[in-house]
Amino acid sequence: VAIKQVSLGKQSQKELIVNEILVVRDNKHPNIVNYLDSYLLGDKLWIIMEYMDGGPLSSVIKEVQMDEGEMAAICRE
Repeated sequence: VAIKQVSLGKQSQKELIVNEILVVRDNKHPNIVNYLDSYLLGDKLWIIMEYMDGGPLSSVIKEVQMDEGEMAAICRE
């Protein structure tokens, strides 16, 4: 699993986080990282997700130069 920790004290739009959880909670698909559970610990929200080897896509696209076909394949999936 992967744990995303969100500091609620520093979040100005907490409803966006709640909406994200509601969307990922109800949508399961083999091509996306699936939500497992969440816990509120003090002022931190812990979001438990499936572990994704290689890190988040946002990090990959910053480090790797992709051609148009590779970008299209990622968008399609």
